[in-house]
Amino acid sequence: MDDMMVNKVSESGLVTLDLEEYYPKGETILFDMKDHLFMGLILKEKEFREALKQLDLSIYKEKNVAVSCTADAVIPMWAYMLIASSLQPVAKEIVFGNEDFLHKTLFLKNISTIKLSDYLDKRVVIKGCGELPITETAYVEATKLLRPVAKSIMYGEPCSTVPIYKKK
Repeated sequence: MDDMMVNKVSESGLVTLDLEEYYPKGETILFDMKDHLFMGLILKEKEFREALKQLDLSIYKEKNVAVSCTADAVIPMWAYMLIASSLQPVAKEIVFGNEDFLHKTLFLKNISTIKLSDYLDKRVVIKGCGELPITETAYVEATKLLRPVAKSIMYGEPCSTVPIYKKK
């Protein structure tokens, strides 16, 4: 009798989606408006425009930039637009919000590049364990994208999954 070991996981036809492959890469930096306010409260247009002209853009080169204001000040909308206009030629990505929001935005952008045709009518396991902290936002987005195309969606590892969705 042949006592070959059979790998039932590899024969199951499961396809694993590892969200760590879509984890945002690159340096992030915060552009804080408070550093450009008069007395920490008031934005003066002329001085602000001059400060942007003098801004060392090299520190933002190829970085993901979160634009925010940590001071309790009213900032006119056009000021954020000026910042985006100044940073856009050098920054990799610019987002209004804090660094956590920037990370989530970049992660969602990366997940949107998943080639859905690779998962068409497949039994998909969205990997649950790994080295990087994957947020609920990423799992929800991946599930939302895969549900219309996948035969089934599971969470976890191929040897131990939690069923999430099954096409009827």
